[in-house]
Amino acid sequence: MTTTQPAGRDQLQGIAHAAMLQRGLLPDFSAAVLAETRQIAQAAAPSGAAIRDLRGLLWASIDNDDSRDLDQLSVAEPGAGGAVKILVAIADVDALVRRDCAIDGHAWTNTTSVYTAARIFPMLPERLSTDLTSLGEGEERLAIVIEMVVAADGSVTASDIYRAVVFNRAKLAYNGVAAWLEGTGPAPAGLAAVPGLEEQLRIQDKAAQALKRVRHAHGALRLETLEVRAVFDDGALADLLPDEKNRAKELIEDFMIAANGATAKYLEKKGFPSLRRVLKTPKRWERIVALAAQSGERLPPTPDAAALDAFLTRSREADPARFPDLSLAVVKLLGSGEYALELPGQLAEGHFGLAVRDYTHSTAPNRRFPDLIAQRLLKAALAGQAPPYSGEELATLARHCTDQEDNAQKVERQVRKSAAALLLAPRIGAHFDGIVTGASDKGTWVRISAPAAEGRIVRGFEGLDVGERVRVQLVHTDVARGFIDFSAVGPRP
Repeated sequence: MTTTQPAGRDQLQGIAHAAMLQRGLLPDFSAAVLAETRQIAQAAAPSGAAIRDLRGLLWASIDNDDSRDLDQLSVAEPGAGGAVKILVAIADVDALVRRDCAIDGHAWTNTTSVYTAARIFPMLPERLSTDLTSLGEGEERLAIVIEMVVAADGSVTASDIYRAVVFNRAKLAYNGVAAWLEGTGPAPAGLAAVPGLEEQLRIQDKAAQALKRVRHAHGALRLETLEVRAVFDDGALADLLPDEKNRAKELIEDFMIAANGATAKYLEKKGFPSLRRVLKTPKRWERIVALAAQSGERLPPTPDAAALDAFLTRSREADPARFPDLSLAVVKLLGSGEYALELPGQLAEGHFGLAVRDYTHSTAPNRRFPDLIAQRLLKAALAGQAPPYSGEELATLARHCTDQEDNAQKVERQVRKSAAALLLAPRIGAHFDGIVTGASDKGTWVRISAPAAEGRIVRGFEGLDVGERVRVQLVHTDVARGFIDFSAVGPRP
């Protein structure tokens, strides 16, 4: 049985810091980065006739309760025949973070903000990402606006991209907006305080639902994996709770998917190379077919996104409580997304899970380096200039960003496991119901739900495969290394 130090935030922060270094990520900003940041006195000011003044629109942000690195705002304008014009404003980070400066070098190295259970390691200094390049409430900011016309049937019939100055009228949070949209809670104070904003969000929600219907009609997968968030009580880790999807999160997700598609198509139209976000056709489709067969369902022998989504929809309706377990198994079998270079005239591989061909990452430049790259490409295209990155440079960046994203996810996963090990350490010998989430020569893994944790099955794993339910006993924890070891003791009832 493992003994642990007091279960606190400080211990987990130390683990996170060490994990960042181990994975080739920079946990701290260099002196050069800090010096450059100090020299930036204020947010970028608009200059030039090409920048539109859209401060009068009812812009608002919807994000996590505690988020301050706000990358996007949205607003809607009703049109004829049930159509809606959706405008998504993306923070103009490039206006202050110039290519090849020290700040850009740090962002290039990490390529993403890393969100661990104990600490956030931002890609950009917080003076920028949570202030001067954030679309904060009550602030005028430069932005790249992605404008889309969504028809009543949910199809995007037109799109355009341009620069503008915007003003955030309200900083809203997912949970409060979702409860209001679903009729289970009152309008959040920030929403009710702005005349016309409630009607505005109703229009946006309706358009988002229409966009979603079209995506799913094309085979986009309706998956529902459980994310967790750490809960601390005066510095001590108290619990790991599920952070579930809701209608407000889906609204933003639907808009961002559409905006990223519009960005990809715009760059293609301008003859620019781009970094595409792709999810290849799953290699373990036969295992997904076998999972469906266990439920009495039949999937075609070759990968078919529409057939898989139909199976997932029926499974959610039949057993919503267990659907996240099935979703997790499918996610593992689908594999990970990656970045890939697309040259003008080249056929994009597409994103299997989203059922879209044209897709990039462009809507979170404060948090992801590929989005900052996309922003620089867009601004060059808008100005009639040559692409700021060559195809060779973008190919190198695609590989690097994919690798660093994987490293960042490993850091986040390791800290989650360390946090779970802290909570589970006093429960050695306890039994849990779980689902197998990984099975290979490297080991067999299981996820339990209370607390939400994943560990390795070190005994009795023979013959187990992804998606199977199993009863396990906790046999060992190692907080520093994030190890949680189980023994399989029988099938899950």
